[in-house]
Amino acid sequence: MRAFSVLFFIFAVVVFTAAQSVPNGRPPVLKGDQNPSTNKTDSSKSTKDDDEVIKVDTDLVTTPVSVLDRQGRFIGGLRKKDFKIFENDVAQPITYFQSEEQPFTVVLMMDTSPSTRYKIDDIHWAAIQFLNQLRPNDKVMVVSFDQRVRLWTPEPTSDRKELYTAIYKTNFGSGTSLYEAVAAVAQLDQMKATGRKAMVLFTDGVDTTSRMASYQSTIDTAEEIDALIYPVRYDTMDHNGGGGNAPAAIDLSKLLRDNGSNLPQGMIVQTGRGQSKAEYDRGLKYLQTLADNSGGRLFEADTTTNLDTAFAGIAEELRRQYSIGYYPDKSGEPGERRSIRIEVPLHPNVVVRAKRYYVVQRNRTGVPSSN
Repeated sequence: MRAFSVLFFIFAVVVFTAAQSVPNGRPPVLKGDQNPSTNKTDSSKSTKDDDEVIKVDTDLVTTPVSVLDRQGRFIGGLRKKDFKIFENDVAQPITYFQSEEQPFTVVLMMDTSPSTRYKIDDIHWAAIQFLNQLRPNDKVMVVSFDQRVRLWTPEPTSDRKELYTAIYKTNFGSGTSLYEAVAAVAQLDQMKATGRKAMVLFTDGVDTTSRMASYQSTIDTAEEIDALIYPVRYDTMDHNGGGGNAPAAIDLSKLLRDNGSNLPQGMIVQTGRGQSKAEYDRGLKYLQTLADNSGGRLFEADTTTNLDTAFAGIAEELRRQYSIGYYPDKSGEPGERRSIRIEVPLHPNVVVRAKRYYVVQRNRTGVPSSN
């Protein structure tokens, strides 16, 4: 009899517990679940405090924007309504706008290849002049390149002594891997992080030894990263056989055909890459395209009489530039290239510098992303 009483008590407890777990005879519903009949999980949503549903968007397209007058001076004080943005010539509503002054991170890239040996003192001086424009919260990394790419400051720093030391420690090597240097810097974590960032590139623009990157691959990279590129070009052609009184390169195979196997007595034969006017013209075009596609500007060191004024302008642009974003009206396929155009209709005489293109990428979940 006692055993029966115990079993009856246990049965009553189980029934009472089940009744509490299934109110009104219906299965339990998780708090905030709007569709209890499905077990599907929306990966684009997360919950906050069990009540608020937050949607995570990955298709926002943003670009830094500089607005300059005809003298190259930055124009501040513009508002969201002053801008219009177009994707593939179709107007897009601006959903993100920022104009607050902020610190920035810059990578100073110095060409220490043999072709710049006559300009290295000028390059060192220019790099120091740029540092003099920085504020305490602005940070810098120092990179040099010849055939190899060298990082002299492992992390961005505002320590002037460390930066001065890094600049003057750069030394010459053989070859010029300009394309590989641009590609390597673009892969730094600091170039992928949020915030304002730029490359300032001191070089003559001629590449002679890159194997892992090319002219076009790094032009594409300039479109994909969210950083401005400011090349400062040094014309080293007269010192490297591409012009002036230096001997011109000749077609050796043609010379041998025309003269048998004997070269004319006293003939100077020049060999190697990076010595012809065509290569220097290509280098100039490369640097200009890097600047245009990233939203930066090209400076000619030999014709810009006051580089420190130019650097002050760069620092002001980076610190005060606008940032504009929108959600494309049409989703794209990964790898698709789209044009961007920004206008300031009420200020027709200004110069607007921003990215010209972006490439639709694939995010971690495999969904096309415009970031």
